[in-house]
Amino acid sequence: MTGWELLKTGWDWKPSVLAGCAAVLAGYGLAVRFRVNRKTILFTLGVLGVFLVLVSPIDTLGDDYLFSAHMTQHLVLDMAAPALFVLGTPAWAVTWLLKHPFFASMERILGNPALCLILGNFTLCLWHLPVLFNATLENERLHVFQHLTFLVTGTMLWWPVFKPIRRGRLPPLQSMAYLSISAFINGILGIILTIPSTSFYSAYAHPRDGLGALSLIRDQWKLDPVADQQLGGAIMWVFGSGIYIWAVLAMVARWQKSTESSVYGIQH
Repeated sequence: MTGWELLKTGWDWKPSVLAGCAAVLAGYGLAVRFRVNRKTILFTLGVLGVFLVLVSPIDTLGDDYLFSAHMTQHLVLDMAAPALFVLGTPAWAVTWLLKHPFFASMERILGNPALCLILGNFTLCLWHLPVLFNATLENERLHVFQHLTFLVTGTMLWWPVFKPIRRGRLPPLQSMAYLSISAFINGILGIILTIPSTSFYSAYAHPRDGLGALSLIRDQWKLDPVADQQLGGAIMWVFGSGIYIWAVLAMVARWQKSTESSVYGIQH
């Protein structure tokens, strides 16, 4: 098998993923009356990101062959897509929901920055424990549950930072500290996966070669289980940290803008 053949044959068009992503996009489109603007583009990109990592060869490789492919998938499900979901949520929708006591109470609890920070990072670390990670590769329902928890707690993690309305949103300086803690935890986990010369995840040592791609991976790509894990750790470490650095820079820009507005207001 060649890389091109893998790219053509490695797709898995899961009906649940197709239906779920279509339903989310349709519901969002109806809510915003299918208007195209920056927020709708960001939200759509988030859904497309989830769709691609769950049906493309990334999913096939991550399920059966490569820890590094699985880390790419987790990077999207736990960090990139949730950030895009929050950034793409219209402020009017949040304002409307929070007029209802039930949703207001739920948001006060689930949107608490301390809880979001703890759950977001705890979920990331918990699912990378070898015993749980290997179990998800053997149990499809557990695997689906893992992905759902990534999406939910990932969205919670970004909510206090990019919340569409000001009420309850962390100020820029607090957001920088909040993001720095998450970046540190993500970086440490990436380092733990990158440095060792042994593989933590037995499921990738002797993969089921149903696609016939093992020779391509081992002989042409030169990815044995250890090199694969190190690559996966580097993906988490470098690209995950890159997402947090981008977010910190966004907070710097927000802080600078708020400072300039304050000075402008004093002068006038």
